[in-house]
Amino acid sequence: MSANPEKSGPSWLGTYTVCYLIFIYLPVLLLPVFSFNDAIYVAFPMKGFTTRWWAELAQQDGLFEALKNSFLVAVPVSLVSTALGICSAKALTGYRLFGKQIFTGLFTLPLVIPFIILGISLLIAFNSYGLPLSLWSVGIGHVLICVPFSLFVLMSRLESFDHSIEEASLDLGETPWMTFWLVTFPVAMPGILASLLLTFTISFDEFLLAFFLTGNDSTLPIYIYSQLRFPAKLPAVLALGSAILVVTFIIVTIAERLRRQGDAQLGTGVE
Repeated sequence: MSANPEKSGPSWLGTYTVCYLIFIYLPVLLLPVFSFNDAIYVAFPMKGFTTRWWAELAQQDGLFEALKNSFLVAVPVSLVSTALGICSAKALTGYRLFGKQIFTGLFTLPLVIPFIILGISLLIAFNSYGLPLSLWSVGIGHVLICVPFSLFVLMSRLESFDHSIEEASLDLGETPWMTFWLVTFPVAMPGILASLLLTFTISFDEFLLAFFLTGNDSTLPIYIYSQLRFPAKLPAVLALGSAILVVTFIIVTIAERLRRQGDAQLGTGVE
């Protein structure tokens, strides 16, 4: 009897998945390992175990200023990106728009363009109009790349929403604005929270656009890049990178969990 191809597929797909995950995440997982190495060089075998690199983070010049700048950029970017994502997702899922696929493609275009090209283009645009480079310019660039992520998260939430509930609210005399706040907004809340966390993480960790658009105030990724010029500061950079890795993983996990829980609750409600 011939073998069933449907049963043989998951075997090699599972192997491919494991190999792919190892290839992607194994180099990243070396960051926490070498952040405890009692040497300034990244090499096996390790010289010993120490936590002094973590203790030295509090003594790094400019670290907390760069951290504050990253928060000053990431928080407004997450709020603005999510607000624009809500409007875009509502328009693309709740209305019959001519050329809907074209608009969706235009919204996601910044994800297709290489960030280095996008950064250079924005830099030329700012210089052409005489706009100064600052945290504001970094924030504008980050909004450009964060809106597509927010759009995807919120569209997945609103596409499974029964829009007849909104029509019923309008038929009962509510205004479109109050219908949005009383009906659409509560349904979209899990997606909104997931979008806020995801866009905050993307903006907080982004380097290339910040490299081209930052002025005198550097963000945390720019600060980390500047420290790599000094070999003696490499272990502290590894410790800082490990801390960012852990926090980013937690935030993205929470965002995905909120999105999945919201979709599951919405599916249960529809049924």
